[in-house]
Amino acid sequence: MRLGRRSFIFRRCGFTLVEVMIVVVIIGLMAGVVTYATTGYLEKAKRQRAKADVATYSGAVDSFYLEHSRFPTNQEGLGVLVPTFVKTLQNDPWGRPYVYVQPGRGGPYDVVSYGADGREGGTGADADITNHDVDVVAAKPK
Repeated sequence: MRLGRRSFIFRRCGFTLVEVMIVVVIIGLMAGVVTYATTGYLEKAKRQRAKADVATYSGAVDSFYLEHSRFPTNQEGLGVLVPTFVKTLQNDPWGRPYVYVQPGRGGPYDVVSYGADGREGGTGADADITNHDVDVVAAKPK
């Protein structure tokens, strides 16, 4: 008889498979919504960082010009700016080095990031970012 009473004391402890699956589906949907909502912000942040880097390197090139009365050559590139005008050269947010061209298309030089695709041209996240697209703090030489 005691054995019988114990069987009534035990209650159901835990969740059914259906309840667990419902919770997993809800969590998956929430993760998908958050991922979709934040994807645009990540690309926007990468483009903003590239613009800031291009502005920094362009200002350093202008400072080089003011000190040496010439722009760096293509052979010297942006590397000549280290460590006098910038501490280090970093790759763009997509992992590729910034490109320096002298003479440039829109001025005496160009500092360029080719965007997410790494190729010239493009739109959206793939669009090029040049020193002509950003505001440079240093004074432009005439």
